[in-house]
Amino acid sequence: MSLARTLRPVADLDFHDVQSILLPVAVTPLEAWNLMTGAPRPLMRLAFRLRDAMSAPFGVKRIGGYGRANPKQVSAGERLDFLLVEHAEPDVLILTERDRHLEVMICMAIEGRRLTITASVVTHNAFGRLYMLPVAPAHRRIVRHDLRLLQRILRGSVANSAVP
Repeated sequence: MSLARTLRPVADLDFHDVQSILLPVAVTPLEAWNLMTGAPRPLMRLAFRLRDAMSAPFGVKRIGGYGRANPKQVSAGERLDFLLVEHAEPDVLILTERDRHLEVMICMAIEGRRLTITASVVTHNAFGRLYMLPVAPAHRRIVRHDLRLLQRILRGSVANSAVP
């Protein structure tokens, strides 16, 4: 049985994306999150600033972006960057954000050395649907890029720790 979770059954979602990658070393979902979001790229910082500027007039709270903290552990009810930690175990991390426009869930699950990131979104109104038009394709690319980046970072850490 897969550890991945979604907000609702897949048929009832407005956006669903699942991507996975085999990692060179075992990490926890939180360690993977920290490595992928710890040093936000300039383009991502710009994207978050644009998102905040364009969404604020519609009553959407500013999120600022990633990388403000790299905690060693988190518990349900805490915040990880702008997302609420709903579930945190050594093999599963579930993060959510909910507002009047949409609900978002990111589930990061580790099975062996395979990391799977599952994103699910339910929109509640026209603004939520409009918001997801550019976000959906961008999200897929960003996650794909971040998974490859994580793989390179971990390969580098393995190579650096090898004994000659």
